[in-house]
Amino acid sequence: MAFSIMLNGRLVSEPPAPGQCLRTYLRQRGCFGVKKGCDSGDCGACTVHVDGMPVHSCIYPAVRASGRAVTTVEGLPEDGSLHPVQQALAAAQTFQCGFCAPGFVMTATAMDQTQCAELTETLKGNLCRCTGYRRIEEAIQASHADRSAAEHTTRDAGTTAEAEDVVTGRARFTLDGPDPAGLLHIKLVRSPHQHARITGIDATDALAVPGVHAVLTHRDAPTIRFSTALHEYADEDPADTRVLDDVVRHAGQRVAAVVADSEAAAEEGCRRVSVTYQPLPATTGPEQALSPAAPHVHPGGNVADALHTTIGDIDAGLAEADHCYEQTFRTHRVQHAALETHATLAWEGGDGRLHVHTTTQAPHLTRRRLATVFGLPLKRLHVTTARLGGAFGGKQEMLTEDITVLAALRCGRPVKLEYTRAEEFTTTTRHPFQVRVKIAARRDGTLTALRLHVLCDTGAYGNHGPAVLRHACTEALGLYRCPNVTVDGWALYTHNVPAGAFRGYGLGQVAFAVESALDELAQLAVLDPLTLRRRAYLRPGQPAPTAADSGMPPVADHGITGCLNVIEAARAQSKATPPAFPNSSWLVGEGMAVTVTHTLPSDGHRAQATATLRADGHYDLCTGAPEFGSRATTVHRRIAATALATAVDRIHVRQGDTDLLTHDTGGFASTGSTLTARAVHDASRRLHTAILEAAAAYTGTAPAACRLRQDAVDCTGRLLPLPALYRAAYDTGRPLTATPSRDATHGTAGLAAHGQWICLAVDPATGLITLLDSVHASDVGTVLDPRQLRDRIEGAVAQGIGTTLMEDVRTDRHGRVTTQELRTYPIPHAADVPHTDVHFVPAHGPRLLHAAKPASEAAFTPVAPALANALRDATGIRFTTLRLRADNLWAELHVGASTTGTGPGKTASADP
Repeated sequence: MAFSIMLNGRLVSEPPAPGQCLRTYLRQRGCFGVKKGCDSGDCGACTVHVDGMPVHSCIYPAVRASGRAVTTVEGLPEDGSLHPVQQALAAAQTFQCGFCAPGFVMTATAMDQTQCAELTETLKGNLCRCTGYRRIEEAIQASHADRSAAEHTTRDAGTTAEAEDVVTGRARFTLDGPDPAGLLHIKLVRSPHQHARITGIDATDALAVPGVHAVLTHRDAPTIRFSTALHEYADEDPADTRVLDDVVRHAGQRVAAVVADSEAAAEEGCRRVSVTYQPLPATTGPEQALSPAAPHVHPGGNVADALHTTIGDIDAGLAEADHCYEQTFRTHRVQHAALETHATLAWEGGDGRLHVHTTTQAPHLTRRRLATVFGLPLKRLHVTTARLGGAFGGKQEMLTEDITVLAALRCGRPVKLEYTRAEEFTTTTRHPFQVRVKIAARRDGTLTALRLHVLCDTGAYGNHGPAVLRHACTEALGLYRCPNVTVDGWALYTHNVPAGAFRGYGLGQVAFAVESALDELAQLAVLDPLTLRRRAYLRPGQPAPTAADSGMPPVADHGITGCLNVIEAARAQSKATPPAFPNSSWLVGEGMAVTVTHTLPSDGHRAQATATLRADGHYDLCTGAPEFGSRATTVHRRIAATALATAVDRIHVRQGDTDLLTHDTGGFASTGSTLTARAVHDASRRLHTAILEAAAAYTGTAPAACRLRQDAVDCTGRLLPLPALYRAAYDTGRPLTATPSRDATHGTAGLAAHGQWICLAVDPATGLITLLDSVHASDVGTVLDPRQLRDRIEGAVAQGIGTTLMEDVRTDRHGRVTTQELRTYPIPHAADVPHTDVHFVPAHGPRLLHAAKPASEAAFTPVAPALANALRDATGIRFTTLRLRADNLWAELHVGASTTGTGPGKTASADP
């Protein structure tokens, strides 16, 4: 029987390839709203309708669709009108990166009223990594309650076009588009060993596979060593990595690249590459790495970086204390799990340049690094990005670009590499930390001494290790007034999966230890944990303990007091109206934590923006980083529109293209809403001034008498249309444009404070934790869009809950990662997280459009210690190791108590 389907109302009869899934078949036919997120039916990003039934097309054989009607998100609109669910989701601006949006749309449009009433159950097959799900649920429920309601929702001219692109599948991500002619595909051979020397590679059988063009090994790769981490100051990152190496330092490290006409041929080629290894002894943990007898990961030893700081006299501080607490805390390895995996497309264009289209948060830094590795002039490299399907720091790293460029240069054809979900877990993770805390105070809660001994496992390669260590040890102590502080920290190489940039950049790991220790100190001093914190935190104008070592000035402002006030009110409300919990036998507790982040990074970050008057009287705004879920694009458009006295829909943003700007460090460390926003403000104000001066010269009017309107310049009553002014400026060879830069310099040390309060219940019969209430206080400076900012913070809290209670990158005794998909590495579903009540602490100082502070990244960091402190309050047990597993909780509540004779107040590891 001949194959045919009715695809979005049109007959398609091209048969699928043998074994092809429906998702790939649909994407080959231009349905790019069907996303690839998992390959295992776990995330729902590929959801489509088959005869009206929603299915995960990544596990649905394409041949099974024969004779059926298949509808993708592109096929939902009728007569140019959006489906009511699409209208509701777009109007509510429910998504951040938007990669998951088409899948949610397809699931929601197939719901009946019963399924809508049980929404968390119905949505269990759809994952979102960016949000806390609340906005999605509310929009779906509203659209089903009244299908006409979406049509009457107020449209936001600043964001509707972008939102509609997301919910219709028109928004383009990295690999959304037709493949270039002659495209080749890369698949990678990876090492089964933690540490080994490659003594031989035989590619004969692989090259015999039809369609295989090349097998690239270390003999084909440049000998230069570099860091995969991307920073403005490149020399600060360890140069310890090769494109392909003859020594493997972790299980899963790439050994060879097979380049072929198809992914199937490349995969078969990988199976036929014969590699001979000489296994070597491995260093498997940071404590071992510090030992002189440990095997060296790199020739220079196992210390990637070390930090030693002493302020005051730690022994004197301990001697004057009335109470002292000491404990070791450990955090585990977690992964970013952005739904869009790393991918790169590279080709040599007719202009003689090498074009690299890739998933990066920092296009200019990627171009600079590729030029260094391959010895190419910058002008020969053109790096572009599309919208990214999440990042969370994982795309502040060059992970696929180098090998793809090598293949493109060697084969002379376009080449594509797209990581599988399993490969993501072997590529980069968050740094595991071991933190020994000794903290002391007088009986009134005044801190007298604080000592930290920090071991940071950076894995097989340095990447971000040194910067993460220093950021963590500096900012985790950025809150406290303590005259005697000692910090000893090491970023250590091990033969484990490399660790890289992750939300919080090490702060969350050290804060877990310090904030937990503060609660224990409060117990010893018989003080309320909130009272202790009020007495311990810095006041504006006071220097942080590490300021003398880092050269940082005194703290200019922070919202710590406001955060504590919000938490105090939440506690009072909870006592007045206790949250309902499943059973009276459950143990109920509450916990809090507060962390701070510097408003700007200290890594030399540079942001650039260009604002230009267009021929139609609208404006082009060019920025460096792509949109990846931070919603910085929305902020930038609003800033520019306000500064240029125009409507938001007249600001046209172009971004993520190295041809647009001279140099821009990229979008990470929350700089999109801080540093880049300031560059956008500067560019828009300068353009405003230039327009007035040009209009004044054209009309013979004084510039001070001219006023910029939406469509024209008012020169004392004479209206000069902006298109006419553009033509006049163009004719004189002086187009109206402005391109300022902003650098991350610390004239003042502004802090963004974030506080988290959580109420939870523990079932003593199972160890299961149920979250009852969540309140978050955010000192985010000027708030331009409260709705989208709340969504971002809720998403950060959800991710914090996931990484604390659910997520864990597991390895076997050989160091091989065993979490291969999103069902063995579960990230939060809609049913797993409570709705978080977000409060914005009033901004300090003038309300400037660009005076924002870090939000979603900073909001992530206090979640783990708040959960641990709530668990301590509920059980009387201090769990010192993440993640907080139900089986270990049960063991400590039952077996541990009966065998050790310890009760409330004992210390335990939740995940040995």
